[in-house]
Amino acid sequence: MPFDLNSPETPRRRFGPIPVRLLVPNVITLLAICAGLTAIRLATEGRMELAVAAIVFAAVLDGIDGRVARMIKGQSKFGAELDSLADFVNFGVAPGLILYFWQLHDLNNVGWIAAMVFAISGGLRLARFNATMDDPNKPAFAANFFTGVPAPAGAITVLLPVYMGFLGAPTPPAVLTAVYTLLIAFLMVSRLPVFSGKAVRLRVAPEMVLPVFVSVVLFVALLIGYPWHILSACSVLYLLSLPVGWRSYRDHQRNAAAQTAKADVPSGAGQKPTLVVNDPVPRDDDRPARLN
Repeated sequence: MPFDLNSPETPRRRFGPIPVRLLVPNVITLLAICAGLTAIRLATEGRMELAVAAIVFAAVLDGIDGRVARMIKGQSKFGAELDSLADFVNFGVAPGLILYFWQLHDLNNVGWIAAMVFAISGGLRLARFNATMDDPNKPAFAANFFTGVPAPAGAITVLLPVYMGFLGAPTPPAVLTAVYTLLIAFLMVSRLPVFSGKAVRLRVAPEMVLPVFVSVVLFVALLIGYPWHILSACSVLYLLSLPVGWRSYRDHQRNAAAQTAKADVPSGAGQKPTLVVNDPVPRDDDRPARLN
């Protein structure tokens, strides 16, 4: 049978012009990958401040691409897979290498193992997220929580010793940095419920639009002017908020279990049955039976 190029079943005809709305989020994700790879190069050259800044920039782009895709309806399976690859490079491999070139290399093989475990934990965290994203058995309230610390937050948090070093604080022992790195890696692959703001729809009142804009501009200005102070404070506050997220998840879980148990109870349970006694028709009554 000859191969007809004009046949609708020809594979080449499946491909047409790609809409721009599908390209925009993927371009942002590719820029994030470029930032992560550049951070690795800067770390090998010893320019640690620029390397950390590249990781922060990649985290900002990671927070933008998904929202842009949802806003312009440009979600795609390709974009989701590309985003997972970018997260592994930017928030698994790059932070681990930065920590290794910054201090963990003093421990030789032990430091390399700590950096490698963190990178692998980031990959495992992303694989588990992709595998359980469409779990039909997941309760409704679970959409407000991550399972384990997400990769971008883990990358920003694990670099806390580096921020403190930039601020002039005494450099912690390399062993302590390795233990801290392994701790963040464990939190990433753990089953700890971590609050997520993705499912929260914020509606800003008209009179609060300008104050919100001013607050955002103020935060960005502080981040640019005092980056290591802001990143250190945000990392510490994030770690302190983890027990709050776990407590909130337990409360939702307890309320859902109580509602389920209440729904399973029959409507007439707990009520005493009413005994109905049918009095027999008196035999000495001369009225017709229909009047009795």
